[in-house]
Amino acid sequence: MLSKTLALAIAIVLFVELLRDKRPRYLVSLCAGCWMLVLLLLTHPPAVLEALSLHSFLTPRFWFAHGGVTELNVGINWSTMFFLTGMMVLVEGMGEAGFFDWVSLRLARALGFRPMAILLSFMILAALLAMFVDSVTVILFLVAATVQLAQYLRFDPVPLIIGEIFAANLGGAATMTGDPPNIILGTSLGLSFWDFLQNNGIICLAGLGLALVYFYVCFHNKLKRREKGVAPELWEIDPGDAIPNHRIFRVRVGLFAAVVLLIATHTLTGLTMPSIGILAAGATLCTTKYPWGLLKQVEWKTLGFLVGLFLTVSGLEQTGLLNGLAQVLAKLAGGHPVRTVVVLIWFVAIASAFVDNVPMAAVMVPVLLSLSDTLGMDLQTLTWTVSKGTDIGGIATPIGASANVTGVAVAAREGAPIGWKRYCKYALPASVLVLLLSMTMILLMH
Repeated sequence: MLSKTLALAIAIVLFVELLRDKRPRYLVSLCAGCWMLVLLLLTHPPAVLEALSLHSFLTPRFWFAHGGVTELNVGINWSTMFFLTGMMVLVEGMGEAGFFDWVSLRLARALGFRPMAILLSFMILAALLAMFVDSVTVILFLVAATVQLAQYLRFDPVPLIIGEIFAANLGGAATMTGDPPNIILGTSLGLSFWDFLQNNGIICLAGLGLALVYFYVCFHNKLKRREKGVAPELWEIDPGDAIPNHRIFRVRVGLFAAVVLLIATHTLTGLTMPSIGILAAGATLCTTKYPWGLLKQVEWKTLGFLVGLFLTVSGLEQTGLLNGLAQVLAKLAGGHPVRTVVVLIWFVAIASAFVDNVPMAAVMVPVLLSLSDTLGMDLQTLTWTVSKGTDIGGIATPIGASANVTGVAVAAREGAPIGWKRYCKYALPASVLVLLLSMTMILLMH
């Protein structure tokens, strides 16, 4: 009982500090993880080895397995860590080659620099890119490009930024590789890229269509230029100028296409996600003269945040607290499949709106396993429910997902601050609409 009480106290402090956002997230998470390790060491020493899970990446199945998926593991999800690290290196390489600036400039130019057309097209672009590239990276580049275009065209960039954040999260929700919550769920529960695309893809496509209509209705009267015509200097900008080295650009784009192909075919080749991540990082580093400089650009703090988070969740699981949460949810659902989906998706969505959706996904993995055993429901149906709840619920507030936090921070740095009131005014209703659509589609499909 004492171990449960202490584990719960550590988790509460972690989530409160994440909500307050006064200290670096990675430090708060790592401190919580270390305290959880100390607790396990004092109460159940063998559990420490399970929490660290070092044995997982020492087995051949971790790197190469039938179906391309690794075994379920307790503790640090090294599959997620290796894959995310590799993709971060690859994306930094693409940014260094000027890929994102080139794409955004080409698209804006093709649209005649019309604000409404840019909003809708940039939302589609954000969703497509976020299916394969981390949504945080997509937002980093798109928000900066949007603010620059808004300054030239003299329109308010905030509607575009909110729309891009929403679409990037939605696109990332469609695949296993686009959003950290899905990476955690997929690698933890042995699911493939195609499992996610077949089940989440159609829901996200319908959700994107609804979001495009919603944002058009909200902003078509607001996105009007103060002056007619387009600033002449915009037409003078050559998108090709964003590319510092055309040979490196072609190599990096080709490498990205190859990695996407490996991800799409990993169930056939047997390559697991960590293997693909290592291959992506290694190939990218081989194409640069300054590999250490590229490695320095990787979000190591985000990876540290995840390590601490996995340790904390492992402690909650091994002290029996998450099994208790599963029992509470099962009781609320009353054993009815439809009611279970409704309770689960809204519980996770509301929690993800105020607590970053990454920890919510990590917490729910063992809960899903317990719920599946308790209720006898299909584990995958429960997984798609939690995936949509975390991904879409996390869009509702500025702190619900890493892409939101990043987008709001970049917008403020570029001189276009977005307050809670304005963000939630547009993002919250859109999230509720897409969540209702997702819940309905999950019930119809499963």
